[in-house]
Amino acid sequence: MTTSLPGYTLRFDRDDLERGELSDLDAPHVFEAEPRRTFRWHRGQRHYPGRYWSATTEGFVGYESRLELAALLLEDFDHRAVRIASQPFELIADRDGVERSYVPDYLIEHDDHRFTVIEVKPKRRLEDPDIAGALRWAGDIIQSRGWAYRIVTEPAPALLSNIRFLAGYRRRWQFPQRDVDLVEEATREAPTLGAGLRSAGAALSDAPYARAVVLHLLWRRLILCDLTSALANHTQLEMP
Repeated sequence: MTTSLPGYTLRFDRDDLERGELSDLDAPHVFEAEPRRTFRWHRGQRHYPGRYWSATTEGFVGYESRLELAALLLEDFDHRAVRIASQPFELIADRDGVERSYVPDYLIEHDDHRFTVIEVKPKRRLEDPDIAGALRWAGDIIQSRGWAYRIVTEPAPALLSNIRFLAGYRRRWQFPQRDVDLVEEATREAPTLGAGLRSAGAALSDAPYARAVVLHLLWRRLILCDLTSALANHTQLEMP
């Protein structure tokens, strides 16, 4: 149980930390800060940190494990996300008479100006009562601030595989808008992915490039299909 006002810490550089009460923390201010924890790389480490170029932010977002990278891919694919911050702030609050701190994995701003704090944890670790209790404690505090709180575990393998594949076509600057418009129009009546690829190839007179544009449209959700099964020529297409 929290018995004192929760606080926060933001990092702006190595020597500049900002502290205050969580109730006074404006989410947009978090996106101006650096990740609260420093990402470290060294030989023999057991986790897998890195930086991912996000189409949502048009910049790099850090992650500390392969599971965090998987969660980041799914958030980047979500067209409702407009900003993503990694290790956004440190929450500091009293729990059972002891001061505790907690750094969530991501803060997401949505296109309707809502904010969601995301914690990434392997499903097996949520079976630990201590971990589950700590996350409930953090979630209660964050939700009292008016932000949503979501725990993310391992995604469905087929879904992750498809989105990881489509992420190779996420960069808008690689695809001129004229070509995007032509392919979007050419695939409008296509019933399947195979038919869409053929229509796009005819529209651009360049089948390999047209295939890339179709996959870019799938990433941008200008074309929709079921991504919970492996993509194939017979995959049904639909317009958004």
